Amino acid sequence: MSDRPDTPLLDQVQEPGDLNKFSDAELRQVAHELRAETISAVSQTGGHLGAGLGVIELTVALHAIWDAPRDRIVWDVSHQTYPHKILTGRRDRIRTLRQKDGLSGFTKRSESPYDCFGAAHSSTSISAALGFAVARDLGGAPEHGIGDAIAVIGDGAMSAGMAFEAMNNAGSLGKRLIVILNDNDMSIAPPVGAFSNYLSRLYAEEPFQELKAAAKGMASLLPPPFQEGAKRAKDMLKGMAMGGTLFEELGFSYIGPIDGHDMSQLLPILRTVKARAAGPVLVHVVTKKGKGYGPAERASDKGHATAKFDVISGEQKKAPSNAPSYTSVFGKELVRLAGEDQRVCAVTAAMPDGTGLNLMAERYPSRTFDVGIAEQHGVTFAAGLAAGGMRPFCAIYSTFLQRGYDQVVHDVAIQRLPVRFAIDRAGLVGADGATHAGSFDVSYLTNLPGFVVMAAADEAELMHMVATAAAHDEGPIAFRYPRGEGAGVDMPDKGVPLEIGKGRMIRDGSRVAILSYGTRLKEVLDACEALEARGIRPTVADARFAKPLDRDLVLNLAADHEALITIEEGAVGGFGSHVAQLLANEGVFDDGLRFRSMVLPDTFIDQASPADMYATAGLNAPDIEAKVLEVLDVAQVGKRKA
Repeated sequence: MSDRPDTPLLDQVQEPGDLNKFSDAELRQVAHELRAETISAVSQTGGHLGAGLGVIELTVALHAIWDAPRDRIVWDVSHQTYPHKILTGRRDRIRTLRQKDGLSGFTKRSESPYDCFGAAHSSTSISAALGFAVARDLGGAPEHGIGDAIAVIGDGAMSAGMAFEAMNNAGSLGKRLIVILNDNDMSIAPPVGAFSNYLSRLYAEEPFQELKAAAKGMASLLPPPFQEGAKRAKDMLKGMAMGGTLFEELGFSYIGPIDGHDMSQLLPILRTVKARAAGPVLVHVVTKKGKGYGPAERASDKGHATAKFDVISGEQKKAPSNAPSYTSVFGKELVRLAGEDQRVCAVTAAMPDGTGLNLMAERYPSRTFDVGIAEQHGVTFAAGLAAGGMRPFCAIYSTFLQRGYDQVVHDVAIQRLPVRFAIDRAGLVGADGATHAGSFDVSYLTNLPGFVVMAAADEAELMHMVATAAAHDEGPIAFRYPRGEGAGVDMPDKGVPLEIGKGRMIRDGSRVAILSYGTRLKEVLDACEALEARGIRPTVADARFAKPLDRDLVLNLAADHEALITIEEGAVGGFGSHVAQLLANEGVFDDGLRFRSMVLPDTFIDQASPADMYATAGLNAPDIEAKVLEVLDVAQVGKRKA
């Protein structure tokens, strides 16, 4: 097609084995064409661009040298794997990325045998690759066999504790394991912390530093006659600089740093590693996120996540909206509250822009903390801030907060510390699919004693909930809100604290009551319009709180109606379950109340538009209308007792 780049060599690659016929010079050309094809594809679908562009040469080199899928290449996070997908038989579908029934934006075991391990959260690759290495040595998967295990992990992901736990274990086991540290000096936001500074020092004094690091790391991989000379060189250089000492102390042979965009370095070094490695080896590869595409290289996030864009200008094609995003509403209200109270501070785990805390960081940098990809630490750090008299807001996506759940329980809830959890990306999020869906936070927080759990029905309600959280010092409190733009409601000048555990009536009706929790309220009201055409006028209420429940509201709705329906953007065990528990304990079901709870189904829903995902989940307006008709038909058979 005329809008596709010219890719004569890449056109010859149907599977990774086809790379074997190319010379090293031709592999460089394949990388050039692969970069152009990746840019072209993502311009049409949107998605994670910069990370993939940063590993183009590395992807080509890995697949040219190793024999996937027998050799298991485990990509950390895996948002950088669009080039990998193109090389592994999925080029014909690459323009379906992140769309309904299309390719996942991450590795996915059910999608291809070349995706040996699924991912989307960070810092899992070394653990998984070590599992493959041990399974290989124990004789696992004899029908296919397992060759080498290779983990590709970024410097941002390496800052998480899980990566070091895996390296410590790998070093003690001594298995042949290859870790490629893709050091682009940037995760989603610029990396933070001592580990990032350590990596910077490793290549700050090239070429001496490069020579010294190579002398240290390559010694164990050289033929025996050369090892003694290399050891003497290593000893001579010892103490003059840090080099790969940290990795070697963990039991890894360290090689690098090397230029990850120079195939003349990548290919021979990786070939040597494949030929000589006996135990765990770490290859430190320095790359540039967004490499080779000017608009991505110039972007502050290096083109981390883009909408569809014009290839020539890089201008993104975002649909205009009259409503602010929930994330920006949270960020602006938090800044306002921080201006009124010096105790208000904020913590995020490598997502300042994604959570809206970039606004707080700009205005109050000394009270805004990005702890890196370390959700567990972030939660306990916030607990310490709260114990020290501050009013911390811990802003973490719902799906990422799962990684810090033990700390939520042990360090926050048990001690009743007033940490404020701002839970972004609640509910189904669209193109990122099941791995990023905020499906479970209502369930996993409402079962904790002393927790207050809220959900905003719209952007104005979110403002009030931020203010409510700031004023709440009696224990932990959480509020959830979705990705994307608000409902377009009128906005107050500022948030006003809500009464804890009190919902609100939206409209009066008869026979059936709908109790909504979260942003499905708009769908509920749309369903009511259709129902009124049938002569049915439901009562509608916004619960606001899943914990503590508004007992009076729930029991009054149950007493005054034949049927009660709850609806939420969460899994079973959440808001509806707590309502059912209350009704059962109060004996309401004995009086014949018809009760239904509309929740996410017991399945992981693949990527699509949010509307399509909610249609699959059965939580859109037509589904609510159908549920009302169903429950009323049942209720007409058996009337409630007087």
